[in-house]
Amino acid sequence: MEKYKDAFGQEMYNCLQGKGGAEIVERDDGHFDVSGGPGFYLSEYKNWPVHQKKALRYARGKVLDIGCGAGRHCLYLQKKGLDVLGIDNSPLAIKVCKLRGLRKAKVMSITEVSSKLGRFDTILMLGNNFGLFANIKRAKRLLKRFHKMTTSKAKIIAESRDPYLTDDPAHLAYHKLNKSRGRMAGQVRIRVRYKKHVTPWFDYLLASKDEMQQILARTGWMVNRFIDADASQYIAIIENQNSKRN
Repeated sequence: MEKYKDAFGQEMYNCLQGKGGAEIVERDDGHFDVSGGPGFYLSEYKNWPVHQKKALRYARGKVLDIGCGAGRHCLYLQKKGLDVLGIDNSPLAIKVCKLRGLRKAKVMSITEVSSKLGRFDTILMLGNNFGLFANIKRAKRLLKRFHKMTTSKAKIIAESRDPYLTDDPAHLAYHKLNKSRGRMAGQVRIRVRYKKHVTPWFDYLLASKDEMQQILARTGWMVNRFIDADASQYIAIIENQNSKRN
């Protein structure tokens, strides 16, 4: 990735160095928003949302963190004695992970994940990283691949947001636009800006609980339980369908 496109990594690297700056998320209909800021990616366990703390209790064995960012979840689990590999498509984010002490970190996108990485007991997709699946077709293809590279009692810990639980006219209009384009309402197309850095446009999938379960159908995975954060934010504890038989 060219340096000027690595907005995510640049904001994390600057934050690690004590420098500030805001993260701007821009949608393809012209809507934009300011996120909580890069500091959240480097935050300590005591400052994490309660639903993420609860979800991490389900992590076991060998862990793959997809879209690990600055490595906060990886570092926490590594300290607990788990064997953790963090991957991210941002080179600077991976550099930050290593500078912070993560032993295993690799520049890699979700589409490059394969059994070549080994066999895992837990796959983390926190921080709304269920969205990295981008669309239904890619989600189903990758979920089947994940099933083949995990143990029979493996879990996917995935966070998302129900896009329908809003009364914002701008979001409702975007849902309508997406449907007219043959997309899921929550299949947003966005890019991230930080100072002079800007990512390429990419699809990010926000799904309701029902939609997530429909996506999981016939992939070898099923939802065990949901952990709610608020009306729209939630984490799904997803398990191998064969786990009940073992």
